[in-house]
Amino acid sequence: MKKFLAIILVVILALGVVACKKEGPKKASLTMGTGGESGTYFAVGGVLANVLNEKNPDTMSVNVVSTGGSADNLQNMATGVYQLATVQSDVMTYAYNGTRSFEKTGAVPNVRILAGIYAETVQIVTTNPDIKTVADLKGRAVCVGDQNSGTYFNAKDVFDAYGLDIEKDIQPIFQSFGASTESLKDGKIDAAFLTAGAPTTSVVDLGTAKSVYMVSIDDEHLAKLLEACPFYAKYTIGKDVYKTPEDCQTVTVKATLVADASVSDDVAYAIVKTIFENKDEITKAHAKGAELDLTFATDGMAIPFHPGAAKYFAEKGITVDTGK
Repeated sequence: MKKFLAIILVVILALGVVACKKEGPKKASLTMGTGGESGTYFAVGGVLANVLNEKNPDTMSVNVVSTGGSADNLQNMATGVYQLATVQSDVMTYAYNGTRSFEKTGAVPNVRILAGIYAETVQIVTTNPDIKTVADLKGRAVCVGDQNSGTYFNAKDVFDAYGLDIEKDIQPIFQSFGASTESLKDGKIDAAFLTAGAPTTSVVDLGTAKSVYMVSIDDEHLAKLLEACPFYAKYTIGKDVYKTPEDCQTVTVKATLVADASVSDDVAYAIVKTIFENKDEITKAHAKGAELDLTFATDGMAIPFHPGAAKYFAEKGITVDTGK
């Protein structure tokens, strides 16, 4: 009888161990929305996903998808399609507050910041050397990004600073980064706005076929733009970036990695920790990794951080707002 009871006890313990294993934490399956395949979002997102998957094989699986950009990513996060996304810092603010491109579709209150990643530059590209200022774009065909995209509102803000109506004073063309540079190459448009990390792949490719010129925002109108839209910062694209005749003065927002609030604190913490503690590896795969910086990652953000991200930054002596 004692032997029988001992066997029963061993079986029960074994079943308990199996049950505990089954009830353990599940591997998080995360889809990351990025941008067009010729843009910086898609390239950087792919690098981040590779590092996250390699360093956290038992806890997460990150799959990167090509998308229409910031607004598209956030709208899909609102419906649960994406759990992670790379977005413009200004657009995520519109989404969280339900303004601009989110007035009709509604706010995205579940979006949370993981970290600012790199400076995202408002680039005005042309192949026409006679176009030297934003004012020279009046009456011309200008690509302003996809409809209601972050790039569209960046273009609108710039034109507003010059007293130009984006719908009336120019011929707005709605295209992705890749399509707009192809249109420039074919002479179908006069200029294109692209908001992305510089250098941008599609602009570099354009430069192999035609001479590229960058249109600057002059001091007077830059001051008006920064006063009206304080989420921008002054930025200079050096002439060596695209082999242009001179430097270009423009503005920048932040490329920001965001997560759905439903992502667990442990997973969010692991994502941020992995990214910042593998900066060198990320930089080897993409030059934008060199811009990873704890201060840049946390300063000037207008919506709440994910609690998991806040935990990591707190370990580095930085307090961020989680909205609680």
